[in-house]
Amino acid sequence: MQGHVDTVATILKVEPDGNALTFRFQPRDKAVLRYIVEKGYVTLDGASLTITKVDDEEGWWEVMLIAYTQEKVVTASKKPGEEVNVEVDQIGKYVEKAVEGYFSRGSSGEPAILQKMMERIVDARISSAK
Repeated sequence: MQGHVDTVATILKVEPDGNALTFRFQPRDKAVLRYIVEKGYVTLDGASLTITKVDDEEGWWEVMLIAYTQEKVVTASKKPGEEVNVEVDQIGKYVEKAVEGYFSRGSSGEPAILQKMMERIVDARISSAK
């Protein structure tokens, strides 16, 4: 994690589960949900936590804080209605940018990588058919 804030999220609910607590969050900026994946990571108020459940349609995700983690992170003391700072996993942003390069034109107007690859394949097939 880089230490910056992508958005804030509101705590929708906190449910006890044995000695653990499950927190449900809804981000102010719903666009960050594309980086929120089950078993992935999200940083809440500076602590990197594992995402346990996601609902893209309703726009929320959950994390579970075991007893040990509850003693170490600030989020554990927060209640429904309060907000947390959110930083999404940087890897998802890198993947998105890399994949985008395959489908969109570059900043100087050059063809997308996928288009260049297809043109080479077609040219090679035409050349070998002659």
